[in-house]
Amino acid sequence: MTALTQPAAAGLQRPARSPWERLKNPFFYAILIGWALLCLAPLYFTLVYSLKPVENAYTPPLWWPTPFTLKNYATVLTSFDLFPRWLSNSLVISVVTTAARVLFCSMAGYAFARLNFPFKGLLFNAMLVSMMMPGVVTLIPKFLIIGPGVVKGGLELGGLTIPTGFNLLNRLEGVILPNVVDAFGVFMMTQFYKSFPKELEEAAEMDGTSRWGTFFRIVLPVSQTQLLTLALLTFQGEWNRFMEPLLILRTPENFTLPLGLQWFRGEYYTLYSVILAGSLFNTLPILVLFFVFQRYFIQGIATSGSKEG
Repeated sequence: MTALTQPAAAGLQRPARSPWERLKNPFFYAILIGWALLCLAPLYFTLVYSLKPVENAYTPPLWWPTPFTLKNYATVLTSFDLFPRWLSNSLVISVVTTAARVLFCSMAGYAFARLNFPFKGLLFNAMLVSMMMPGVVTLIPKFLIIGPGVVKGGLELGGLTIPTGFNLLNRLEGVILPNVVDAFGVFMMTQFYKSFPKELEEAAEMDGTSRWGTFFRIVLPVSQTQLLTLALLTFQGEWNRFMEPLLILRTPENFTLPLGLQWFRGEYYTLYSVILAGSLFNTLPILVLFFVFQRYFIQGIATSGSKEG
C-alpha cells in the first residue's frame, strides 16, 4: 500500500520554483516601497522644515523638527491680513465649481448614454478631441470670453450691440464659469451610465415617472460613488488651479490661495520655513479629503470605465 501511494504522492509534488519566481514578489514590493518613499519625501521634509525655527532650518537633525515650533504657522496667519480672504476665495471657487460640475456632467453623461438626439456621435467625438488639447491652448480664448470679448466693443446687429464677453475680469465668477463643465467628467459619467441597469429606469417609467424624475430620483442616488469621485477630482483641480486665476484676478483681495502663496513667497523668499508652512495650508485640505474618501475614489475610478457588452 505504501509502495503504491509513494509514486502518486511524488506526482502531486509542486515543481521546483525558479530563482526569479522566488524573488519576483519581494522585488516588486521593494520597487513600490522605494517609489512611495520617493513620493512622500518632499511632503515629509516640508512638514519637518515648517516646524523648525527659521534660524535653525539647516541645523542638524535634518530628519526631525528639533527644536520644535509652531511660530512659522503663526507668522503665516498674522503677517498677511488677506490670508483668510485667500482661503475663503479658494473655498468658494472650489465648492461652487465642484457642485456645478457634478450636476452638469452627470446630466450630460446620462444624455449621451441614454438619449438619442441629432449629432450625438459628432458631439461626443468632439468632446473627446477637446480632452487631448493642452489647457494652455485655451487660456487666451477663455480670457477673451470672460473679459473684453472675442470682438472688441461687441457685434453690431440691427442697431443693437451684442457683447461677446461676460466682462467678469477680477471677479470670482470669471474663474468659476469656464469650469462648470469638464470633458473628462462628461466622459466618465457617460461610461458609467452605459453600464447602468436599464431595468430600474424602465420600472420607474412604468410607474409614470418622467425622464427628469427618473434621473433625479433613481439614477443620481445610485451614482453616489462616481459622483463623489468626480467631486474629489474637481475640488483638487480647482483648489490648486493657478494659471486661469492669474489671468482673471487682478487685485490681492480677490486672489485664491495659490496666487496669494506666490505673493507670500515673494515677501519671504529667504525664510524657507515660513514659506513651507504657508504651502502646507494649500496641501493639507486635499490630503485630508483624499484619505477620508480614498475607498470611494478608488472604487469610482475602477468602475467608471466599464461598459455594457
